[in-house]
Amino acid sequence: MDWYGKAYLFDNVVNVTVGEKENRMMITGLHTVVDIFCVTCGSIVGWKYETAYDKSQKYKEGKFILERYKVMGPDGSLYLVAQEDAEE
Repeated sequence: MDWYGKAYLFDNVVNVTVGEKENRMMITGLHTVVDIFCVTCGSIVGWKYETAYDKSQKYKEGKFILERYKVMGPDGSLYLVAQEDAEE
């Protein structure tokens, strides 16, 4: 699985379903994660941290990562991308 660009850490997200737990080696070390999927289109939009094995990464447990380029606004536009472009 490839991830690109900015991602954001959230305490809670809506309109997603979760996949199966798997161990994944990331830049910040080994984590047990579940991919999260859009309930409407079924595409992967990020993941949830179930377990962080490095003590310095424990704050991520139970939190969600959403890829910026996969987040859409209520009208179906790429909300966060459009917002940033307007500010630049």
